[in-house]
Amino acid sequence: MKRSPFRPSFGTNPPLIAGRDAIVAEIGDALDSGPGAPGRAALFTGNRGIGKTVMLNEAEAQARERSWLVVSETATRGLLDRLTTEALPELAAQLRQGPARRRRISGVSLPANLGGIEFDLPPAEGPGGLRSQLNAITEQLEPHGTGLLLTLDEVHSRQGRDDVAQLCAVVQHAFREERPLAFAAAGLPAAVQDLLTSDVSTFLRRARRFVLEPLSEVASEEALRVPVTQAGRRIGEEALRTAAEATYGYPFLIQLVGDQMWRQDPGSRSITVEHVRAGIRAARREVGFSVHEPALNDLSEVDRDFVKAMAEDVGESSIAQVAERLGRDHGYVSRYRSRLIVAGIIEPTRRGYVDFTIPYMREFVRANLERL
Repeated sequence: MKRSPFRPSFGTNPPLIAGRDAIVAEIGDALDSGPGAPGRAALFTGNRGIGKTVMLNEAEAQARERSWLVVSETATRGLLDRLTTEALPELAAQLRQGPARRRRISGVSLPANLGGIEFDLPPAEGPGGLRSQLNAITEQLEPHGTGLLLTLDEVHSRQGRDDVAQLCAVVQHAFREERPLAFAAAGLPAAVQDLLTSDVSTFLRRARRFVLEPLSEVASEEALRVPVTQAGRRIGEEALRTAAEATYGYPFLIQLVGDQMWRQDPGSRSITVEHVRAGIRAARREVGFSVHEPALNDLSEVDRDFVKAMAEDVGESSIAQVAERLGRDHGYVSRYRSRLIVAGIIEPTRRGYVDFTIPYMREFVRANLERL
């Protein structure tokens, strides 16, 4: 049995990064261009499954290719403590060690050509804390022509908002001092916009914004075809087109549909239309449990009632109609509309109308009304 070349896991890079070449190149150019380059502060936004974390991974890969240090984190409670008591001290310890004694911990990586640098990292509880630690590390890196990239996922999280604000203030100072530091963050669009308009960070508002849209039909087909052919199998044009259309250009769905169509008959030389259609059915079930259900579980009961009312429609939903179904006034419904937009569940389509952001959400809600 041939192993599937697709990787349908969140945060895992697919075998082919299709349709994002220009973004990856811009991040690389920013690292090469030195302090002041716009892409040295990058903010990726997009819906669930659109590839935000993958783009953070790609930014990290660009940094490592240039022998930069990388620290990756998530914007959850305790962010600053993890940076000042774990990630940065570990990074400093590895800088002081030679390659033979080096080890790697989660979220921290060091290029092979660095080591044996003698310096003392300021304590986390000392004056300046995070700022003094970043200053100490970047001062040691600059003579070596390298730098430090900080990546931050789920920057929209309310749990870590205060820590994000403090981190951004420190990074902003480092940028003003032209230190060899770069920063990349990712989050849901409406939630990030809510963060940016709350005066949490002027720095983030000035970051280079990359709004990740669904891939084009051509890019979706390429992301499906190339892994298949490189793994030694074939897929016809009709099968490929059918598979690509079912993904709606969402990178996570591309990996999920690709993996499921591959698994229908791994011993067959060719992936047929029948394999694809069976794979799509399996992928739709899987995306329901891996994407839709967790997203809906985070909602309040009233939020879910709103979602159920929307699911009665074939396409976009009228806010007036949703209010009528719920037996509530327009003002009441508008509050929950805003909450669901920030949560990345729905999006406005035109004045007075909304639709689900994630493909197949409506079908999942309809099939699971009793459980929601």
